[in-house]
Amino acid sequence: MAFLRALVALAGAVALLLWGVRMVQTGVQRAFGARLRVLLGRALRNRVAALAAGLGVTAVLQSSTATGLMVAGFAAAGLVDLVPALTVMLGADIGTTLIVQVLSFDIAAFAPVLLVAGVALFRRGDARHARDIGRVLIGLGLMLLALHEMLGVVTPYENTSSLRTLLATLTGQPLLALVIGIIMAWAAHSSIATVLLVMSFAGSGALGPGAAFAVVLGANIGTTINPLLEGTSGDDPAARRVPLGNLMARTLGALLALAAVPEVVPLLTGPDADASRAVANFHTLFNVVLALLLFPLVPWYSRLLRWLLPARVDPADPTRPLYLDEAARETPMVALGGAAREALRLADVLEAMLAGLSTGLAQGDRQRLAEAHRLDDVLDRLNTSIRTYLAGLDAEAMNEADHRRATEILTFATNMEHAGDVVDRNLLVVASRAIKRGWALTREQHASLAAALARVETNLRVAASLFLNPDQRLARQLAEEKLMFRNLETEATDAHFAAMRAGEAGEASALHLDLLRDIRRVNGHLVAAAAYPVLESRGELLPSRLRDDA
Repeated sequence: MAFLRALVALAGAVALLLWGVRMVQTGVQRAFGARLRVLLGRALRNRVAALAAGLGVTAVLQSSTATGLMVAGFAAAGLVDLVPALTVMLGADIGTTLIVQVLSFDIAAFAPVLLVAGVALFRRGDARHARDIGRVLIGLGLMLLALHEMLGVVTPYENTSSLRTLLATLTGQPLLALVIGIIMAWAAHSSIATVLLVMSFAGSGALGPGAAFAVVLGANIGTTINPLLEGTSGDDPAARRVPLGNLMARTLGALLALAAVPEVVPLLTGPDADASRAVANFHTLFNVVLALLLFPLVPWYSRLLRWLLPARVDPADPTRPLYLDEAARETPMVALGGAAREALRLADVLEAMLAGLSTGLAQGDRQRLAEAHRLDDVLDRLNTSIRTYLAGLDAEAMNEADHRRATEILTFATNMEHAGDVVDRNLLVVASRAIKRGWALTREQHASLAAALARVETNLRVAASLFLNPDQRLARQLAEEKLMFRNLETEATDAHFAAMRAGEAGEASALHLDLLRDIRRVNGHLVAAAAYPVLESRGELLPSRLRDDA
């Protein structure tokens, strides 16, 4: 019964450690995530800067998985070459060892100080940045408490016969210890937590250095499995190059290091050596040596990965999302960037629909109108995918800016889809009916429609630009286009009724007016998609157009 209670206590300590790591990671992402992503993107221009950036970003995030997701996203989108992307992962592997080095010292006494300071900052509700820093301090305090609890649970059982028998089995079976390390890191989604747990066992004397080193090597392999499994939902094999390359490199390095463990143990341990420090030093030594050995070989290694995982050459299904990475859900700043890029595809599809409408009207080509009609299905499916993806993001891991950006993406995507519905259900239907029945527009009416469509296509490009780079002046310029289209419709309406009074109005006149009205509706959705969110955030948008007589 006592042993069962000890197992439950140990499981609780491990859970507390994982939760502490999670709090530190989310706190750093909320406070500095966007800056870290920008820093990482800039550093991918050369290998030396990429190595340093991978080390620094991972040390701050305490997660090589989060760093890997950012880099894999850059590489899969073609924004960065595979060589610097792989180099970042070498630095990220070293970065995971820094926090282990810090926690290898006996600093459990600082846990209450970190917790008190963290709670004090977190309770400052009006200071979002302070709350994020408080979350980081609380997470660090919980990690220290968890390590102290692990040591307290393991110490009373270090001399029991059953535990000694189990540990003797591990000591004599390094491959078994390696496999256990792989399973532990894979299940915990963290090599840091696994190495810290091994340090706790080794520090209490419950696990010998040779077996501890083997488990650490396994943890270095296990932490690369989840990014490969979770980050490869797409069909393009090229998207798997970075996580697979990291897995292959660490697996080969771990197997070679496992053979050298008997020679390394005497160098890192001794009569007066701290067993926990020895585990931390071995973890760091392995990753540093592996990075130094692979750094000059990365160009050749990248060629091997390109050969193993060639990029797709067949055309992709236009309705399939390209940038909605399921693995990025855990990192909102990466997920929102992918959703924004996917939303821009809606603007591209809508522009193709407008171009098809314009050509079909000008040339009387019903085939072009039919092609534009089919594009509406692409808009609908992509918009549904974006909405579902945004709804599945972890709201707790998102800060105020993340929630605001998610709303902007949803607003943009929804208005693009609604504009496509107007084109599909109104403009294309009316144009196709007019061509079929032989309703001939006058030269002036054709020129008026062509000018209106050209203007709305220009406004669509302006809306896409505003979505990426909010600018108050450009937003006001786009919003003022509503007045231009309103005046255009008013002029066409007056001309139509004047023709009716003179008895000269026919189907072509009514057709011209209907098309202008629907083009104006399309333009209204473009303004609502991009201009209004910018103006509202700047306090430039009135709540109502009604006059306040009071």
